[in-house]
Amino acid sequence: VLPVTVTYPHVRYLLCGTECILLCWRTMELGAALSKTVASFIVQKILSDEVGLSDICATAERCYAVGTVLGGMVTMLAEQPSVRLLKHIIRCYLRLSDNPRARECLRQCFPDQLRDPNFTTCLKDDIATQKWLVQLLMQLGYTS
Repeated sequence: VLPVTVTYPHVRYLLCGTECILLCWRTMELGAALSKTVASFIVQKILSDEVGLSDICATAERCYAVGTVLGGMVTMLAEQPSVRLLKHIIRCYLRLSDNPRARECLRQCFPDQLRDPNFTTCLKDDIATQKWLVQLLMQLGYTS
């Protein structure tokens, strides 16, 4: 019997059909810092696949729910800063902004902190994340 090769896209596709995304959202809302970081990383990887992005953005309600969870995490970061977690959050937002439905939802619930240079000063040594944030702000129409 030959082993079945499971690639990352297959795993992301399988995760979309389970409660994994909902569990990640719950962890992102209520978990400890490390748990939030891991859950955000998982969501980021699911979003990196077209099937995952389409599944998460299937309805405006889902888009708004994800935007609300991410916004709550950003608010939490004002009290308990974590550059690693902020990086995953920005990457999730950036990928969501590739979807027209999600982009409209994000414009309604996007946290002001991510447009505040005082809040994002912690990214001064992370050039890649700074670029992603600038790209995100441009895609949402906050900068030109």
